[in-house]
This record gives sequence, structure tokens and C-alpha cells, in this order.
Amino acid sequence: MVSVSATNLDPVSGPGTSGALDTWRDLPAAQQPDWPDRGELDKVVAELASLPPLVFAGECDQLKDRMAAVARGEAFVLQGGDCAETFAGATAENVRNKLKTLLQMAIVLTYAGRVPVVKIGRVAGQFAKPRSKPTETRDGVELPAYRGDMVNGFDFTAETRRPDPNRLLRAYHSSAVTLNLARAFTKGGYADLRQVHAWNQDFVAESPAGRRYEQLAREIDQALSFMRACGADPEEFHTVEFYSSHEALILDYDRALTRIDSRTGLPYDVSAHMVWIGERTRQLDGAHVEFFSRIRNPIGVKLGPTTTPEEAIALIDKLNPDNEPGRLTFIARMGAGKVRDALPTLVEKVNASGATVAWVCDPMHGNTFEAPSGHKTRRLDDVLDEVAGFFEVHHALGTHPGGIHIEFTGDDVTECVGGGHAIVEEDLALRYETACDPRLNRGQSLDLAFRVAELYRSS
Repeated sequence: MVSVSATNLDPVSGPGTSGALDTWRDLPAAQQPDWPDRGELDKVVAELASLPPLVFAGECDQLKDRMAAVARGEAFVLQGGDCAETFAGATAENVRNKLKTLLQMAIVLTYAGRVPVVKIGRVAGQFAKPRSKPTETRDGVELPAYRGDMVNGFDFTAETRRPDPNRLLRAYHSSAVTLNLARAFTKGGYADLRQVHAWNQDFVAESPAGRRYEQLAREIDQALSFMRACGADPEEFHTVEFYSSHEALILDYDRALTRIDSRTGLPYDVSAHMVWIGERTRQLDGAHVEFFSRIRNPIGVKLGPTTTPEEAIALIDKLNPDNEPGRLTFIARMGAGKVRDALPTLVEKVNASGATVAWVCDPMHGNTFEAPSGHKTRRLDDVLDEVAGFFEVHHALGTHPGGIHIEFTGDDVTECVGGGHAIVEEDLALRYETACDPRLNRGQSLDLAFRVAELYRSS
């Protein structure tokens, strides 16, 4: 992250600016909580609006520059983290483990792709989740669905499931803790390139899946040894750029954390460097698209298999009318069985329109199923197959497969099946710890990174 003075961000003020940022309030807003006390929400929002920014406009602009390189085919995005963060998870150990896994994946992808890898965490704000139903029923008892720690609690009780606006403040403070830890780890020597490679060597030596990657690991080791022998020791070997992102689902939260950049007079959502719109909230006439059209962060939009080229181009016209490089990323989440059929026309028509967008693959959300035990899970083979299909489509069209967006953890959970230390459906209950959707564990995540590296090398 760049170091940017906090003075370049001022609270939103003035009737003209404020009005432009609040046009979304007159439109239908999907997936918003049914807050029981609007007065309490207003108090919380006012307090959030007075708090310091979590990120700065200059950092958002730097990420936009990096995403522009992705759109040009000169960089690759690695975006990942928890499906839904929890307040209890904002610990040094959890943040360190996630960063460690992300960095291990990034060094493999950097070497294989021969391009810089833009590292973006689903961290420090991913506290809310859209739900297919507003309520959940167990044993004849119906309660509000769990919408993430930002809104209500996971335990199935009336008190816990009651939406509580004060949780928005807890989300802010948990995000601040997570970002402070991330900055310390990425700038304080923990991210040293040689150390990260040593971790990958351990994975290759110890994991049944890792052994197939011995040749690639050996090549990276030889490259690092050569640079060491030459006396090359750039600062980039010891620190990394790391950016935060989340789905900006709860609009009251993200609007309260929108500030005006005093350099340009433009509004930025300073809750994260990058925010995205989910598949369930990308309605062209909806509140989320309208709000996103007003902020100047780099933004993403999830596109499922039913998305038409006309819808995608309309989203471009609304969200990036000036065709600003790095501004807009389309995150395709098609499913392994649909990506090769649904994605080509989208990419082809968007490319033909002249629009500058980055294309990223989310191989997680289209591949979820329910195991006989009742656990939601995903097969690693399906995840890998969707990524392979994503690469195949772009190679066939001559466009750039710009990155992957995954849900993972640095812990040895048992939430997705498959992998080197093969997890079967009967193992899911052993360490099923997610607050919402199943995540790849550390070994499965590294397996994915090496597989993507193989796709690069074979292209």
C-alpha cells in the first residue's frame, strides 16, 4: 500500500455533493436488512461518517492503475479470503495465515505468468452476505436469516438474529484491526520473497498434491539463487503491495464511509480499496449500481451464467461511461458446467464494444452443492475445471484471463472436498468452520495456484 496522508479525505459535505451520492436512496435496494430501529441506525451512520477513513484515495487510485495493467494483459489478479469474515476472526493468527497463503499463491503465479500479481484480500469489510431467503426455519421456528456479523449473529436465537445497527460500528473497528495487521505483516519483513518460497518448498515436499510441482518449485529456487548470486536484493523482495476489498452490500455502511478527496473533489468509498456488486444486486435500476456509479474506487461486478451481453454493456455504460482503464472489473461466476458456453459471447461482445474491462474468474460460487450430511460444499476438481474453462475461453478469443477470485482460508479446514490430502464428503464435519459458504483450505489453495501456473505455462 502507498502511504497517503489522511488529510486528502474530507467528510462528505455540501448539498450538491451529498445529494449526488444519495440518489440511490430513491431506488429499490436488494438484500438490505430489515432494521427494527431506524433511529438507532441513523445514530450509528452518523458516527461512522465522523470516523477516520480505513483506506485513502491515493491507495485506491494506485490499485486502479494496477487494474488497468490487468485489463491490458500486463498483470494478473489474485483476490481471495473468507466467504464471510467474523468479528472473532480479526486476530493476528488468522490474518497472518490468510496472508501467508495468498503470498504463497502469488509467487507461483508471478513466476509462471511472467507478469506482476495484484494481491487483493477479501478482508477488512467482508462482514455481510446476500441470502437466497430472508428467513430460516428450524424445527418449525422461523427467524431472520444470518446476513453476516455486520448485521446479526450466527446463533439461531431470536435475540441473536435480530438485526443490530451497532454491528456496523463493530465491523468498522474489526476492519481497522485487520488492516493494521495486514500493513504490519506486508511491510515488516513477513512477506520476504525468499521466506515465502521456503514455505512453498515445504508444501511441495510434504503434500501429495505438491509433489507434482517439484519442477516448477525448483525453477523458482534457481531463479532466486541466481539473483542472490548477482547481488540483486530490491526492496520488492521484502515487502508487497496488498489491497482490501469486499462486497459493498449494506449501503448504509458504505455510504457512511464515503469521503471527498480534497485533491480532486471526487468521492471515494474509504471502507476498502476495491468494492464489488454481487450477482443478486446488479440490477441496472437498483440502488447498488446507482451508488457505485458515484464513487471513484476501482469496482467489480459479479456476472452469472444468465448475464446477457446487453446487460454487461449496459453496466459498462452506467458504471464506466468514460471507459477509464482500471475502473471496472467483471468477475465471472459461471459454474464449471456452464463457463465454456456462457462466457465466450459475453467476452466477445464486450471486447467488440471497445470497453476496457478486466476479466476475473470466481470459480467458487457456481460450484456449490449440498452433501448428504447437509453441509454446503464444493469439489476442488470443479473449481479447477472452471478456472481451466475460463483460460480456454480467453485463449480462444485472444483476450486476457485477468485473474482469479476465490474463497479460502489459511487454516486446515474441511469444507471443500478433494485436494492432495483428499477430503471426502464424510470428512466435512471434522473442521467445518465457515460462517457461510465453504472455503478452500491452505493445501487446496496452493494446489489451485500451481494448477493455474500450469495453465499459464501451457498457453
